[in-house]
Order: sequence, then C-alpha cells, then structure tokens
Amino acid sequence: MNQMQDVMSKAMPDFREGSIIKGQILEIRPREVLVDIGYKSEGVISLGEFEDPESLQVGDEVDVLLERLENDEGMVVLSKEKAAYRQNWNKIVTVFEGDGLIKGKVRSVVKGGLMVNIGVEAFLPASQIDVVPPKDLQQFVGNTYDFKIVKLNDERKNVVLSRREVIEQERSEKRQKFLESVTVGDRVDGTVKNLTDFGAFIDLDGMDGLLHVTDMTWGRLGHPSELLKVGQQLQVVVLDINKEKERVSLGLKQTQKNPWDQIEERFPSGQHIKGKITNLVPYGAFVEIEEGVEGLIHVSELSWTKRIMRPSDILSVGQEVEAVVLGVNKEEQKISLGLRQLEPNPWDEIEKKFTIGSRVKGTIRNMTAYGAFVELEEGIDGMIHVSDLSWTRKINHPSEMFKTADEIEEVVIDIDKVQKRNSLGIKQLTEDPWKTIDEKYKIGDLVNGKVTKLASFGAFVQLQDDIDGLRSEELRVGKKCRSRRAA
Repeated sequence: MNQMQDVMSKAMPDFREGSIIKGQILEIRPREVLVDIGYKSEGVISLGEFEDPESLQVGDEVDVLLERLENDEGMVVLSKEKAAYRQNWNKIVTVFEGDGLIKGKVRSVVKGGLMVNIGVEAFLPASQIDVVPPKDLQQFVGNTYDFKIVKLNDERKNVVLSRREVIEQERSEKRQKFLESVTVGDRVDGTVKNLTDFGAFIDLDGMDGLLHVTDMTWGRLGHPSELLKVGQQLQVVVLDINKEKERVSLGLKQTQKNPWDQIEERFPSGQHIKGKITNLVPYGAFVEIEEGVEGLIHVSELSWTKRIMRPSDILSVGQEVEAVVLGVNKEEQKISLGLRQLEPNPWDEIEKKFTIGSRVKGTIRNMTAYGAFVELEEGIDGMIHVSDLSWTRKINHPSEMFKTADEIEEVVIDIDKVQKRNSLGIKQLTEDPWKTIDEKYKIGDLVNGKVTKLASFGAFVQLQDDIDGLRSEELRVGKKCRSRRAA
C-alpha cells in the first residue's frame, strides 16, 4: 500500500512532444544509446550527440527532448542535444534579462569577429573583444572567458556577446579602488602598456597612468623606447591624481636620487670637468658631465680667436671633451661650460703684442665698402677704415688699392679689448701732407700736374704728394698742364 502511494506521489512524466524529461541509459550500442523515459517503449539517441561517449555508463541519467512518441519502428525519438540547447537557451535568456555574465569558449575565427560556445553558438564582434581591438584574433581560439550578452533574438536564436564591457567594468572598479587607496608620493608597481612620442602608459592593475618622457630619467632621452619596452615591469612614483578625470601622472626618475642636488657644491665655477658630447645644435654643444647632468658649451665659448659658425665644425656627438664650468643655475637645471677657457685669452696680451702707433704686417682677409679686414695673426684681425687709406685721395672701396690675400704694412691706431677690435691705418705710415701744404704751395705759384678727374664745375689736377687741385678751365683727363694754384 505504501509502495503504491510512493509511486502515485511521484509526478508523472510529461510525454508531450517537445517537452524535456529525464531518462536512464539502458544500453550503449555502437551507433546509438537506448534510453528509458518511463514510457511504454524505450527511446533511442544517436551516440554522436554525446560529447564523451566513452564515459557513458548504463544507469546514467540524462535530460532529453521528446521529439516523437513513436517512429516507424515503434520507438520513442529523443534528442540530448536539443534538450541541452533548450536548457542553455533558457539559461541565456535568464542571464540576459538579469544583466549578468556568462562563460563561453571561443571556437573559431569568422569574418568580423569570433564564434563562441555558451551552450549555443554566439557571435563576438572584433570591436567587442578587448578595450583595444586586437590584430590577431587567432590568439583567443580555445580560451574561455566571461561575456556580457548585448543582443538576443529569441525568434532567430541569435546571440551577440561583448568581452570589452566586462573588461571595462572590471577596470572601472579597479580604477576606483586605486584612486581611493593611493596618494601623491606613493610608489606603485606597474607594467608598460603602450609607448608614444611623449611618454608611456603604465597599467597599474586596471588603472592607466601616464609616465611623461620628461619624468623618465634625469638625463637626456630622445624617445621612450630608448629606455622602456612594452610589457616591462617597473616601480613608479605617483606625481599627481585627478579623481574627477581619473588621471594619474607618474614619475620614474623620482625613484632615483636627484643628481642636481648640491650641484653647485659639486661643480663650482672655474672647475675643470670631463664629459661626452650628447647633442649638437646651432647655438652650442651639450655635454653630459655625469648621469642625468648636462652642461652647455655656447658657440661663443668654443674659441677665443676662431670664428666658429657651427659647433659641428670642431666637435662630434660621442666625443670626450674637457671644459671649464662657467656658471650653475640649480633652479633651471642649467650649467654653462666653456672650451676656450682652457687656453689663455690672447686679447689679455693684445696691448703687449700690438702697441698703439706701432707698425705691423698682415694679410688682407676680406674687404667691404667701409674697409678692409687684415689678419695680424691666427684669430686676431684688424680693420682699416676707408678713411684711413689715404691722406689725400678719396677711396670709395679698398679694392681700388688692394686685393684679397695681399700682405701689407699698417699702423695700429686703436685697440678695444672689450669689443675685441683693432683699428689700423695705411695713411699713418706717412706724414700728413696737409700739415706742410702752406710751405710747399704758395698763392700765385706756377705748378705742374696731371688731370685726374673732370666735373661740371672744373677739373681735378694731381700735384706732388698726391694732392689734388681744382682748375675751372675745361681739360681732358690725363692731360698734363701748368697752372697757378688758387687759394
């Protein structure tokens, strides 16, 4: 009686076609499995519907879909795959409606993305795989991930997934946790995520921080790739936090001692130092005197005497040089260096070599409309102004008397040590003829001369000592004449 009641108390299976019921394996055949569902006849399922046929045992329970109550052979037609699909789909709908996550295994690469098995086939667009769309989709095949269901079509049984949303949500939670837990000055560990021209993005376990190129090293750095590589792990210092914009500024050089501390004591003015040329620019040369510390040799500090237009004319990158410290600015992190200070300044002795009034020899280096530049010795020039070329003649250009490379004698007129200028003269080699003009030529004297220039108002006549006189009578250039000199 009790046994009968137990049987009656059990819910009777729903033997409607399309329903899911539990069955028990009765027999395992080479191509099919015989299943008892409590109906008048057994059901048969294709062995191929089982993922691991070798693990099947008689007596195992299995959920099946009742497709037909009787086939031509009088047997019940069952499907394990369709039952699983129905169950999985119901699960998927529940997850979608609850805005939850579902696990899935990436099966294959297809056009535009990946196919994922979540119990049913689902599509994962390439744009939804990661925060940054990957270039190689094959790397995901075979891996299992958590996904967000972003689109579901019950009629067509289509499912669209997103892994990106899962990652972004995880990163958002990590960012908030990070921002709440760190303060400026903290040291944190991170991994180089990406390199740019201006710096590197560091992954701080979900929080991206910017390591600017100027905060990577105390020394000179052309590009972040010279110091860092993607995937590299490092410790950095938090320099700034913007919680509203979720931005973090990081520093790497701040993990090391600042080489500019006590820089003035270590490199006082006048000290001789050795270093390596790291960069050449039109205005000078940068010299690394220790790791993280560079000084500048301005182009004007390269030589006392040579006219160096470009530092590259005498220096090269990588060259070891000795220089003199001229000044240190700790606040601006600048050190001024000099190369010429290694040698005595020739202009300090210039007045001893070239005294005013002395006669010197030099070579015409170049000429301009206002004078000629004469090289007295290497690096030391003097200038002869056109007004100091002749006592008596009007010289419009030095080329009327000289040509480049001519060796000439001249007189030192003036020396300016501050401006590094020497004034020279040619006419000073002789006495000024105008001082004795009254003794040589008196009013009413007859004189001989040569016509040198004609003008509308008369003719210029060259007399002795290259003194010109003016005659109003019309004459020809080159004609010799005799006339009375007018006062």
